[in-house]
Amino acid sequence: MANRVQTPDAILLQNYISGDETALQVLIERHQSKIFGFIYSKIPDRSVCDDIFQDTFIKVIKTLRTKGYNEEGKFLPWVMRIASNLVIDYFRHNKKMPFQRETDEYSIFDFMTDSSLTIENQLIENQVELDVRKILEQLPEDQKEVIKMRFYEDLSFKEISEITGVSINTALGRMRYAVINLRKIIEKNNIILTN
Repeated sequence: MANRVQTPDAILLQNYISGDETALQVLIERHQSKIFGFIYSKIPDRSVCDDIFQDTFIKVIKTLRTKGYNEEGKFLPWVMRIASNLVIDYFRHNKKMPFQRETDEYSIFDFMTDSSLTIENQLIENQVELDVRKILEQLPEDQKEVIKMRFYEDLSFKEISEITGVSINTALGRMRYAVINLRKIIEKNNIILTN
């Protein structure tokens, strides 16, 4: 493999699945700073981050070995989703809510900001999070993808455009339409997202 020509993630994945153990190491090294940075932005504790980072790739390896990977070459968003789910599991296990997000623009996600919840409120918050995820599933695939990458994986629009292979303006447009559609779904179904 030439040093100056970067082998695409999809090829490295196929090589690993075919038995080339070094291919996964290349993938991990390629994306580790972004993945670790994402985990650390949610849990600023180095030892916990190390654990979650390792658990993420244990899960990646298990999935690849059972041929359960079918993300059509989008390796980084897939790994980010795994890391994101492990972060959420960590917060739930420690009776805290995930994601300290300060934003007025997308109020639908404001339920994620309270970190000092009673157990009863925690259950309600978890249910709201599940409800929001169900609502997201009703969006077109491209809009659902950009919402998940932006809010659940904390990627910038520049990163989203690079990963999805569209311009930043297209990614922003998808976000705009996604938020409009989410509001329509919420209004149509009389859903109330409050604490």
